[in-house]
Amino acid sequence: MTKLVAAIAVRNTGSRLYGKPIQNLDIMDGITILDNLVDCIKTISCIDEICLGISEGIENEIYIDIAKKKGLQYIIGDEHDVLQRLIDCGRHTSATDVFRVTSEDPFLYFEEIESAWREHVSNDADYTTHDNIIDGVGFSITKLSAFELSHLKGDAKHRSELCNLYIRENMNDFKTIILPTPKELIRKDLRLTVDYPEDLIVCRKIFSHFRDKAPKIPIKEIVKFLDMNPELKKLIEPFTEIGYSTMY
Repeated sequence: MTKLVAAIAVRNTGSRLYGKPIQNLDIMDGITILDNLVDCIKTISCIDEICLGISEGIENEIYIDIAKKKGLQYIIGDEHDVLQRLIDCGRHTSATDVFRVTSEDPFLYFEEIESAWREHVSNDADYTTHDNIIDGVGFSITKLSAFELSHLKGDAKHRSELCNLYIRENMNDFKTIILPTPKELIRKDLRLTVDYPEDLIVCRKIFSHFRDKAPKIPIKEIVKFLDMNPELKKLIEPFTEIGYSTMY
């Protein structure tokens, strides 16, 4: 029997922008990045539960309150060993597979999650994801056992936020599925993750424009919106190259 659980690692420390997951997309109504992400995931029927992997530290205790308020499971673990936090999320919820997204990404490419899960299960895959998709909208599905093996055999770099790096470096040891990415979503000139204040400005503009469609805002429509607003693309342009350089 399979069980897919969304594990979201959260913490508030960050040198470029503090408390990224709880930054407001909508200031007036207090809708945060994490709110929109979680609310979107809750609409995906194949995802059985959501578990927050909260980093240790008093500054992160707000996420316990958020988990309780939104009816989410949670665990508390090491700040730097993000992979272990994801494993603990999976174990805590008796997951067979972990749906991985990052907490500073407000807009999710939700349209293919159901079909990706079906393909993942039917092929008994260890790891399923897209390559070359816009930074911040992608997802991965990983067997909990594959994460556990990665933690056992990997080193410090593999136990960081680069949770699938060990698998990516040892593809012959795992059954992987690289899903085809729609050409409209292969855009190295765009990013939809919040790491800098400029990212937050752009994501707030997007949310404001598509508010009536939230939390499921189609990424292809966001792309068209950004193409029609070059001043927004210019804001995030300085950060695109370094962002894609860290993707694998």
